[in-house]
Amino acid sequence: MKFGNPLAAALVITAATVLIVSYALHQPHESALLIIIVYIATIIFLSITVYFVSKMYSKHKSSVDPEDFIGICEDLNTEIAIWSDDFSLIIMNKKLRDLIGVDYEKYDKKEALFTAFGLKKENGADIKNFTQSTSYESSFRNPSGSVSIMWSTSLVKKIKKRSFFLSTGFNLTELKKMKNNLASANDFFKSSMELAEIGLLMSSDKKKFVASPEAVRMLNLKNGTIDISVLRSMIHPNDRIHFERAVKYVDANGNVNSIQMQIKSSSGSYHWYNFRYKSIKGTPNTAAVFGGALLDITQEHEKDIMIERLAYIDEVTEIANRNKLMAAGQELYDTCNVLGHSYWIIVLDIDRFHIVNDTCGYDNGNYILKNFAHILYKFVTPGGIAARISGDNFALILKDYGDDDLPSRTARSIQEEFAKLAVDDFEAINLSCSAGFSKMPQDGNSFLDVMEHAEFALKSANGSQNTIIGYEPSMHDSIIGRSELEKALALAIKNNELQLFYQPKIDLKTGKIMGVEALIRWIKPDGTIIKPDSFVPIAESSHLIGKISEFVLSEGCRQNKLWQKMGYPNIVMSINFTSTDFYQTDLKEKVLESLAKSKLDPKWLEVELTETLALSDIDFAVSQMNKLRELGVKLAMDDFGTGYSSLSYLQILPITLLKLDRSFITDIQNDNIAFEIVSAVIRIAKSKKIETIAEGIENKEQEEILRQAGCDYGQGYLYGKPMPAEKMNEFFEENAKIK
Repeated sequence: MKFGNPLAAALVITAATVLIVSYALHQPHESALLIIIVYIATIIFLSITVYFVSKMYSKHKSSVDPEDFIGICEDLNTEIAIWSDDFSLIIMNKKLRDLIGVDYEKYDKKEALFTAFGLKKENGADIKNFTQSTSYESSFRNPSGSVSIMWSTSLVKKIKKRSFFLSTGFNLTELKKMKNNLASANDFFKSSMELAEIGLLMSSDKKKFVASPEAVRMLNLKNGTIDISVLRSMIHPNDRIHFERAVKYVDANGNVNSIQMQIKSSSGSYHWYNFRYKSIKGTPNTAAVFGGALLDITQEHEKDIMIERLAYIDEVTEIANRNKLMAAGQELYDTCNVLGHSYWIIVLDIDRFHIVNDTCGYDNGNYILKNFAHILYKFVTPGGIAARISGDNFALILKDYGDDDLPSRTARSIQEEFAKLAVDDFEAINLSCSAGFSKMPQDGNSFLDVMEHAEFALKSANGSQNTIIGYEPSMHDSIIGRSELEKALALAIKNNELQLFYQPKIDLKTGKIMGVEALIRWIKPDGTIIKPDSFVPIAESSHLIGKISEFVLSEGCRQNKLWQKMGYPNIVMSINFTSTDFYQTDLKEKVLESLAKSKLDPKWLEVELTETLALSDIDFAVSQMNKLRELGVKLAMDDFGTGYSSLSYLQILPITLLKLDRSFITDIQNDNIAFEIVSAVIRIAKSKKIETIAEGIENKEQEEILRQAGCDYGQGYLYGKPMPAEKMNEFFEENAKIK
């Protein structure tokens, strides 16, 4: 019998007492008294007996019965050990015994326990550290190999000076094997990429790339991430547009695409890379991913150059041939549709080239072709190309920066440089070229369409020399002869179809308007606007240019004076002179006449000249400019830096304003070279007391960079496109609100 429940014993005694008392009350007095006395004596005896028996039972329960624990833990599917700190009790379940590899009946329990816990010997400090650690990793070897267990130990009971612990284990062996295998696989993968010179670039937001270690090494990155804008700046300017298209283009089918591009390598030189990429759409649980593999193909590309030369390089001029132009052009056309960019295609023909071959020989003819190609190559813009497409026909692709005058201005510069080759053996020959141009992708459904339209514009010159004509859709409907076009232009001048548009110029310090540039437009009665590229060349060759220039000069002065009378701020009116206008001997008199007629103070008139125009005859140009300065008229040099002049000419030319060409401004926030050039020109101009203005400003970042560099004024689409006079009135009103 066990006496382990005092409550039960009390209930039994209480029940017995009730029964005895009830029985005694129903007996005679003497009998009842005797019964109660006997009962009390019995109770006293039993109480003493229970006391001593309880003491003995309590003493018996102060020891731990191993059988109780074995029954609970034996078949649990985890490693369990129950033990006391004096090691008088050591119980290990079957899972742990099997893992150690010992026989339950024969094994040394203490030695096995120390093996399982990874303890070398019985050391109080080690055992204390083991019992107090929430997690303790041990390692040992069994017949099957190395084993790792993570132990968690809890104090179960403390009796007198002995403590009893429950230790449960978590087997890490398989997990560690998987981790080691994964690490080995990762090392193999990294080594494979390094040996194959393959890097990985991945992005989830198309703002930053995460780069693999090999990509970091290849590109000499500071860490494993790089802004996409920074990577773009490392790509060769000619290849950036293809990279931009890759980043923006998302293949809905998840197909793999590839591009080849030049990127600055760790050595500082450009290396050729093949970028195989794809886009993976996001899901409700995962983000979209864009990225791919970067493979250095510099050596392979160098081998391909020889093959490419045979297929795509013109043998005489050493520039691209028609095959290369068509392949690159169609790719560029597709890119324009994706990114919303546009390019100009200029097709050029050397006028009467057969005379050069006939009079000077074919060797000299090839010399002219080669030098003409070199001239074209100077004007190639990022992403563009220069090519020889037939005997004396060439093509030039230029990026459109929002300047409608770019193709005609570029063609004119080419004409002027080409004319300078007429020396020595070619002195008796008038070297000239004609150009037709169109815009991509607006002017055709394919690159071939656009180029054919440029060729069509060239042919519309009808044999005239030194012409520059832009493509117009109306050319397909009605081809008018040269004389008819001249008549139409003369009639347009007579009927006041010519109109001036004005583009504002802004003071970068105050944000206030300080001037406008007057730009000529031909607006037909039906509202069709014909750009100056299409009619100014015709006007120059037919002497109508004089009438147009007189209109621009007189109308510009008149409008500026009218604005002053309307109470608008005094601003500078800038007008452009062609070479025909500028080299007239009576230029000063014509300017003075327009100023007098409009009553405009000369200081509010500015004449803009291109550097190529000004330097065609430097002595005469300086004389003409000094005459205009004597009147008080300001002088600006337009497109500075695009021709062949140097900063030394600033010592000679009496200019008051230097216009920084838009080609330097377009990417000034990313192009350090352009920034340094612009900064240097501004500093030199200031030292000569010459003000500066930047063309082509399109965003606030460019504006701030130029302001910090000390540029005085700005012009570009950020402030406004060319607009008619009534729109300029609204611009004045809005600009007046700037504080």
